Amino acid sequence: MYRTAHKLAPLAAALCFVVFPACRTPQAERLPEVPVAASTAPSEKEVVQRVTYDVEQPAQRPKPEPVKPDSATPPSPAPTPPDQPARPVETVLPERLTLGELESLALQRNPTLAQAEARINAARSEWLQAGLWPNPRIGYDGGEIGNDGRSGQQGGFLSQEIVTADKLSLSRTVLSREIERLQQEALAQRRRVLTDVHRSFYDVLAAQSAIDLTRELADVAQKAYETSQRLFKAGNVSEVDVLQSGIELQQARILLENASNRYRSAWQQLAAVIGDPSTPPRPLDGDLRGAVPELTWEEASQRLLAESPELAAAAAAVARSQASLGRAYADRYPNWEAQAGAQYDNASQDTIANVQLSVPLPIYNRNQGGIRQAQAQIAAAQADVARVELLLQQRLAKAFEPYRNARVQTDAYSKQILPDAKKSLDIAVKSYDSGEIGFLSLLTVQRTYFQTQLAYLEALRQLRDSAESIEGLLLTDSLQTER
Repeated sequence: MYRTAHKLAPLAAALCFVVFPACRTPQAERLPEVPVAASTAPSEKEVVQRVTYDVEQPAQRPKPEPVKPDSATPPSPAPTPPDQPARPVETVLPERLTLGELESLALQRNPTLAQAEARINAARSEWLQAGLWPNPRIGYDGGEIGNDGRSGQQGGFLSQEIVTADKLSLSRTVLSREIERLQQEALAQRRRVLTDVHRSFYDVLAAQSAIDLTRELADVAQKAYETSQRLFKAGNVSEVDVLQSGIELQQARILLENASNRYRSAWQQLAAVIGDPSTPPRPLDGDLRGAVPELTWEEASQRLLAESPELAAAAAAVARSQASLGRAYADRYPNWEAQAGAQYDNASQDTIANVQLSVPLPIYNRNQGGIRQAQAQIAAAQADVARVELLLQQRLAKAFEPYRNARVQTDAYSKQILPDAKKSLDIAVKSYDSGEIGFLSLLTVQRTYFQTQLAYLEALRQLRDSAESIEGLLLTDSLQTER
């Protein structure tokens, strides 16, 4: 047996090298070209280097490089191992947080961005796997064993599946289009996070201002109640005035408590969006009353259709379906199976070789169903693009109504209502001091003034909220998983 194996070894090595190029060293492995830009999939050189690295040093893995969220290039295809979870970097927060600082925190900590990055990593890995050739097979082949008391024919064989019609490259093209779609989804998710940060930022600012305003109202109501008690003891007002001022005080305290609860809720929502619910409340450095850009329906609609990553993702899905059709057409051509072997005949003491080549005959199955399925998927993807366009228009219409209402309200309050309310309060105070109006009339004017201030504050909050939603391409609710 040793003599037989010794004679067969050179022949088997020669057959392996000449007939089956896929059996050569990993450095000589040739992977098909990828018909996409370098930003959507790894290059052939990168793939060969990765394959070689994995073969020569399987126990070591290159660490993934961090990817900027605003980059259209997908992340590197090496996620953090499950047994070594990434630990968030401790960040010392300033006393007053700006909008830019909150954006940076959210981009670092929000888990949905890591999810989007992981999906792109998985698609890149699938892209790599889809272009690899099938492994060759090696086996033992024996025949006429025991004939005339001899060991018969002893040898081995090597076989290789030969992929035809450029299927590997076409498979990678399909996955390249999928990577493009996932990149657009990642951009959409990044926009959702930033929009939620903006909306929550102005919600907290509005809640801060509401606390200041209701605290001032409670202080005024407390002084009015104390004044009414003194006047009642002096016989200048009736008991009704005292009761009414007491009611005003209790209502002011309720408004203050509600404003405090609203602030806590707004801050907790902001902390959740930035990815750290344990962040304690702190003042924000911003101006709720700052200028809000004027938006028109025509400009907002055009920008939405031109820049929406949701629409771009739908278009990428069409490209992926078209690439799948090309891959389905390639499946009409079956793969070949090549086999070469060598044996030593102990009876004749000759070394013999055999070569086989087989291919399925595409008589019945020419992938007719797969081609029709791919064609139907193209039609469905194209219809989805039209659906997304209509959906964006519908969502914009819903978002534009509160924006228009809030714009009209804030303009009316700032230009007419607030100045009139302040003027009315000044006149009421002077009239009360001169004895022209009673104490209840003064309380009514004071209540109206503060209610007007709170209504203006709410109109500003609604204006900011709707404007940020429109400016953010209607991408909100970043922590929701179902789309």
